[in-house]
Amino acid sequence: RATSNHKVKETVALELSYVNSNLQLLKEELEELNSSVDVYQNESESISVPMIPLGLKETKELDLLVPLKNFISDHYGEEGVLFEKEIKEFMELRQAMRTPSRNEAGLELLMEYYNQLYFFDNRFFPPTKSLGVFFHWYDSLTGVPSHQRSLAFEKGSVLFNIGALHTQIGARQDRASLPGLNQAIDAFQKAAGAFNYLKENFSNAPSLDMSAASLNMLVRLMVAQVQECVFEKMTFLCAQHDFLARLQLAQEAARVEDVYSLVHQTMTQAHVKDYVPFSWTTMVHVKSEHFKALSHYFAAIALCDCPAASDAELPEQEKAFIQFHVTMPEGPSLRVLLQDPEERRKLGKAHLKKAIMKHEEAMRIHGLCKILRKMDILQEVLSFAHKRSLSKYSEIDHEEDFFETGDAPDIHPKTHQKPEIKSPNFSQVKVTDLFHRLGPLSVFSAKNKWYPTRRIHLMRGENGFGFTLRGDSPVLIAGVIPGGCAAEAGLKEGDYIISVNGKDCKWSKHAEVVQLLKSTGKEGVEIGVITLQGSEGPRAADKKTTAMSSGGGLLKSNKENSRKSLMNSKGASTLLVWSKKSKRSKKSTYGVPFTAVGDNEAM
Repeated sequence: RATSNHKVKETVALELSYVNSNLQLLKEELEELNSSVDVYQNESESISVPMIPLGLKETKELDLLVPLKNFISDHYGEEGVLFEKEIKEFMELRQAMRTPSRNEAGLELLMEYYNQLYFFDNRFFPPTKSLGVFFHWYDSLTGVPSHQRSLAFEKGSVLFNIGALHTQIGARQDRASLPGLNQAIDAFQKAAGAFNYLKENFSNAPSLDMSAASLNMLVRLMVAQVQECVFEKMTFLCAQHDFLARLQLAQEAARVEDVYSLVHQTMTQAHVKDYVPFSWTTMVHVKSEHFKALSHYFAAIALCDCPAASDAELPEQEKAFIQFHVTMPEGPSLRVLLQDPEERRKLGKAHLKKAIMKHEEAMRIHGLCKILRKMDILQEVLSFAHKRSLSKYSEIDHEEDFFETGDAPDIHPKTHQKPEIKSPNFSQVKVTDLFHRLGPLSVFSAKNKWYPTRRIHLMRGENGFGFTLRGDSPVLIAGVIPGGCAAEAGLKEGDYIISVNGKDCKWSKHAEVVQLLKSTGKEGVEIGVITLQGSEGPRAADKKTTAMSSGGGLLKSNKENSRKSLMNSKGASTLLVWSKKSKRSKKSTYGVPFTAVGDNEAM
């Protein structure tokens, strides 16, 4: 646009075209790396259909030393330098979480960091102010970077990686054995649970991998992979020449085809189509056709390899066969079909014909994708299944067959083990607040504000100090007797005792504080107290206190405050500080922050 010279315009257009083609090639290479299906497959000698795992989201290193020291100094009134050990420990945990091992230890590490973010959120993220730190994360599939100040983005990304790690663990299992299959089923169910939890509890994702449409697709993909493992499990458990067992296998295969068809539909929707790697979409399509072929193959095996039904077996076989096909096959009655070997062969041949067509379609679709063509094991699986069906067809095909092979009806999908979406169990990994020295979260949190610490010197009077106490960690001044020593010294109802004679009492129990106050001599006692801004003092219902004798000199409550009212409130008891979706003008230049939208993430 900057020139009117036609030759210059042509040169620039040519250069732009060259740059764009290079970018496209790089994008394809990156997509191939990030969505690589064969990287995390198991290394056993057995042949099994590869599963689709997810790569982890990458994140930049984060230096929190200065921002946290400043926040501790400004908000908590403590020396930030005294908390360097805790800050570095948190940063080391985050650094380790970036590269978890592909096993249970890696999952525990991610869960530990995720749970630690609960305390981190409550300590350092006030509702009205930002910590000034950006969290950088890269899209799992495209590598496109995103960054936000919102801690919900950090939490969501870690949760995504928990799901992704489960997919890698599931894909690596040796599915040639029952224990391996059970572990794969468990891993994919947990992956589905993590992605589903993320979809239900977060919104406004800045990266496409965490958008509602992508997460919905991932949940369905994981459920389909569970269903595939269930089919493989049934092939282990079913008796070889049992008619009902073969029918059951055919229905299991039809169920796998059903769920993969749903995944393929989801992957080809407008919001997901251009984002999901072509190799994934093709793989899912291939599996859909492959398992449809297997359902017809096992139907044929049930009819042709298993002996015809005896009179005793007939009622049970009739019952199973009525529900086997989507529409009843044309021809003789069910009783004749099940007891006449020739009729069974005819229907079996029709099923095999359909199986071969579907095998060929699966191989054709597989050939369209360059990445999948490189996967020898997938080619081997498809080729083996195709040859097996052809061999069976030629075995039952008679030269004197003059009837035209009919069109076999589809098989009704049915499963004997429905996939379960297992939500993350956050309580499984116990963590302690790294910054517990700042004081109990019920009072010393980012959302609370308090006036500067007051040092009050008290002398014991004839009737004691003149105040009552309630609760633990920290102990609260429940009442101040008018005209008493405490009232004259400036102590107020609702104050929290944080020190006695220089000893930190933020975490002290009621009895410990009472003992410290009792043990003071004639010189009196110096207590440090704080008052929460906006606090209205304790409620009248809580003022059940009993006075001690004048010899004791202190009034004490006979009931401890089990938990502070703040901890009983919804916000403090949840793992995330949830916020509503922002209503922004369409012209706004600011992105909507990634937020949590549920209120059910209790730890």
